[in-house]
Amino acid sequence: MAARRELVLAVGQGYKTTSVTKKRRTLDEFAAVTGYHRKHAIRVRRKSAAGVLSASRSRARLYDEAVRQAVLVLWEASDRICGKRLKPLIATLLGAMEHHAHLRLDPALRERVLSMRAATIDRMLAGPRTHVRGRSRRRPSLAIRRSVPLRASADWNDP
Repeated sequence: MAARRELVLAVGQGYKTTSVTKKRRTLDEFAAVTGYHRKHAIRVRRKSAAGVLSASRSRARLYDEAVRQAVLVLWEASDRICGKRLKPLIATLLGAMEHHAHLRLDPALRERVLSMRAATIDRMLAGPRTHVRGRSRRRPSLAIRRSVPLRASADWNDP
């Protein structure tokens, strides 16, 4: 990959100022050497010209583990409802839980919890939600299915 990256940078130098026939020849050689499809080679060259091949910066996390734990407590208290329904309920729940001393949040953390969007809440709860579901989506056991009597339509006494 490092060799390909160097090749992309080498091909990119002076590519814009050359003639169409030289560009075509250069692109064909580049595709043959790298094994890229021609259209992919064009895209890779274009990205390198824009500087996208450099290391991308990662964004700082807006919501840390403390926020996640607070949302998890609120989610459990609200009987594990979805993020879309939990979002408008958070302010009420926070007030009630702080009033009854079930939850204590510092003001900065409280503001971050209140400012979360429903989709962000759902993403935060994705992990715990999978562990909670467990066997709830599976079919009932064979013993339960056998204990429920099935009647044929001939057994019904319809008038």
